[in-house]
Amino acid sequence: MEKSAKFETGRKTRISVLGEAHVKRAEANQTEFDLPFQELITEGAWGAVWSRDQWTKRERSMVTIALLAGLGHYDEVAMHVRAAENTGATRDDIREAMLHVAIYAGVPAANSAIKVVKEVFKKLDEERGA
Repeated sequence: MEKSAKFETGRKTRISVLGEAHVKRAEANQTEFDLPFQELITEGAWGAVWSRDQWTKRERSMVTIALLAGLGHYDEVAMHVRAAENTGATRDDIREAMLHVAIYAGVPAANSAIKVVKEVFKKLDEERGA
């Protein structure tokens, strides 16, 4: 079945942010059950929102990390912190986002998210031999 233009745009954006390996892994693991969900997030999140020109990917990255942290979605925080390298969001940017989380979503949410962020940074540094 042919995919919509919004889907194709979203897939390209998703790859640019999360990396081709991540997207291919997600596509390889999808089943008939979650295919509609995968299509929804590719068209909606990546095609309709992340692909807009009003904010840079760096800005979207910081906002996304802050929102996910504030909502307690730590697996997604980890994924987007890793992806921040593809969006131009720096570790300093992410630290600032965590400070916003502390003030606007609460210290416990920020504290938990900071633990996740630090672990991602540690793994990234280990992968680079830093």
